Amino acid sequence: MNKKRTNKKRVGIIGAGPSGLAQLRAFEALQNKGEEVPEIVCFEKQSNWGGMWNYTWRTGVGKYGEPIHGSMYKYLWSNGPKECLEFSDYSFDEHFKKPISSYPPRPVLFDYIQGRIKKSKAREYIRFDTTARWVSYDEKTKKFTLVLDDLKIDKTYSEEFDYLIVASGHFSTPNMPYFKGIENFPGTVIHAHDFRGADQFKDQNLLLIGSSYSAEDIGVQCHKHGAKSVTLSYRSNPIGVAWPEGIKELPLVTHFENDTAYFKDGTTEKFDAVIMCTGYQHKFPFLPDELRLKTKNNLYPDHLYKGIFFNKLPQLIYLGMQDQYYTFNMFDAQAWVARDFMMGTYKLPEENERRLDMDKWLERNDKLETSFDHVDFQSDYIKDLLALSDYPDFNVDTVGEMFKSWLKDKEENILTYRDKTYKSVVTGTMAAEHHTDWMDELDDSKERYLYEPEEEEAIPENI
Repeated sequence: MNKKRTNKKRVGIIGAGPSGLAQLRAFEALQNKGEEVPEIVCFEKQSNWGGMWNYTWRTGVGKYGEPIHGSMYKYLWSNGPKECLEFSDYSFDEHFKKPISSYPPRPVLFDYIQGRIKKSKAREYIRFDTTARWVSYDEKTKKFTLVLDDLKIDKTYSEEFDYLIVASGHFSTPNMPYFKGIENFPGTVIHAHDFRGADQFKDQNLLLIGSSYSAEDIGVQCHKHGAKSVTLSYRSNPIGVAWPEGIKELPLVTHFENDTAYFKDGTTEKFDAVIMCTGYQHKFPFLPDELRLKTKNNLYPDHLYKGIFFNKLPQLIYLGMQDQYYTFNMFDAQAWVARDFMMGTYKLPEENERRLDMDKWLERNDKLETSFDHVDFQSDYIKDLLALSDYPDFNVDTVGEMFKSWLKDKEENILTYRDKTYKSVVTGTMAAEHHTDWMDELDDSKERYLYEPEEEEAIPENI
């Protein structure tokens, strides 16, 4: 294996999803000011950027036998207002040249993500179809050795880096529970990770196990696209919104007998299919034990100073590892702080001081009770990050209030909250109402979304 060496500082980024792209964009912002930046290489195991937003019809393994990363599916629409995730240096107005609704479908959001990065030379820094196999750190040289596989040509090689950024996400390795008797269930049993659309579940009685956002959204999508009934089974607390006829919640399944599920409250019911909406594991098979972040999904993982720097070795940087209300703009805020550390303009305090700061956040995290508490916590975290870098400021408090309105909208009506509109904190633009009510909109294509049916003849050829 050959190790590439250079005198210039080198930064390795694992993953070209929203977090990895945010890091590339952060360095580019410095280059645009005429500053010299380190040598940067980003490794992406898929054939295109976008991470989760890069939809694939595949499940299980991909073209080169690697585990499929994406959990996206047909008919997925944003489940939070786009105004809460807007890049503060690249607005929706700038990209689409007109107001759009607050809840776009996946292809539209993917187009927006790509819009900012396509303006740059970021693609030159990304090696696609390349997966990280192993990482080691040399205490003497203070460098990481990253072992990689070029999947296209089936070649293994290694390179050295001064800083390593883990931006591989944590919503791709399913947490798959076992229930007694499920091995004899005669219908479909899948995890939400492998759900690719509601079409196959039309006219079926569907059981979703879990009370997370994925259970909520997949349940509503299947109801919208013709499932006969949807039952959501919760472990501790129900989602608790006012479900329409055809959707209900029951306590946790205890066991299965053929196609019959038995629930804790004594209820029994027959089902055609089961979808496990039971969350994901933080999984980093390329990292040795001493460098691996070990955490459950929460708003403030332990061992990460400012939610970014691995406390025992701050040159190891994790992006986007939190449970998320904020997404794209939070990844940006993290990437800008990480960049300044790597550039030497942001100095970290000593390890014991970092530990005290983390403990303060962890203690507060443990006391959170309501969804509003969670929003306020992550809002304060974002403000803490924004105070540390020159990332273009945005009104975090207003975004936090939008999140709270969104939570209320869902409680009011889980089927119509996506018809609501919000105002951008970046441009002040009020979102447009979509031309079709969400429950009646069965086409999630970008063309259909951006142009009303009578406008179709006017669609630009390059759309």
